[in-house]
Amino acid sequence: MSVDAATVRRIAHLARIAVTDEEVPHLQGELNAMLAFVEQLAEVNVDGVEPMTSVTPMDMKKRVDVVTDGEIADDVVRNAPETQDHFFLVPKVVE
Repeated sequence: MSVDAATVRRIAHLARIAVTDEEVPHLQGELNAMLAFVEQLAEVNVDGVEPMTSVTPMDMKKRVDVVTDGEIADDVVRNAPETQDHFFLVPKVVE
């Protein structure tokens, strides 16, 4: 895949980056080099290779999925201007 000058300008516009006409050829070369590298990665055979979290064998740290600070609804809504049954009351904004 190759990026042309119009695509460089469009990418810059979408990224909200100001790009001068003099910078377009340089950025075009940079983007094409990145895409060529990604195409090289696609050629690598990864059949049977498991995803890794690190280059050293390790398990992901996991915590127990338990509620540790529940039953504090009164504290949560304490500073709200208006509440009802432990819920925030807000003005209706959509008809």
